[in-house]
Amino acid sequence: MSNTAIQSKWSIDPVHSEIGFRVRHMVVSNVKGKFQNFKVDVITQGNDFSTAQVKVDIEANSVFTDNEQRDNHLRSADFFDAANHTHLHFESTQINKISEENYKIIGNLTIRGIQKEVILDAEFGGIVNDPYGKERAGFTLSGKINRKDFGLNWSAALEAGGMVVSDEVKLNIDAEIVKA
Repeated sequence: MSNTAIQSKWSIDPVHSEIGFRVRHMVVSNVKGKFQNFKVDVITQGNDFSTAQVKVDIEANSVFTDNEQRDNHLRSADFFDAANHTHLHFESTQINKISEENYKIIGNLTIRGIQKEVILDAEFGGIVNDPYGKERAGFTLSGKINRKDFGLNWSAALEAGGMVVSDEVKLNIDAEIVKA
């Protein structure tokens, strides 16, 4: 009998998942946003997520902050330049299991054609069988990036000091994946 686990393929359930971000605005508050169209594929050996290979594809035009003027500005060349860079990509390079519930996901994030390594903290919510007999797993992920590392350079200085938009962007992701 082989010790090799069967490869499992998982896909995102977009109805029960969200790829969101938060950035300081004018030093005193946060603006939150999310991407409405994305695809996530995960390959594991059995149900061992420490073996996971994660690929994420996000449509840049799907950015949504509940403000049409701001969303259009984010799609423009000042930020995502969605006309020329239609997608953001993430691909894991390493998964470190910290405990039964906690992982570090290391991978390459590409925005505007610029690729940088990022580290995400992942909290594993567990695996359940849904009413249709499918296995589902849940994760809550967080991390941060410097937007200027990806060529998202637009900002303006405030009279009182500070910038309109901070360089640090906090990522918050809820992912529910379904085994194929």
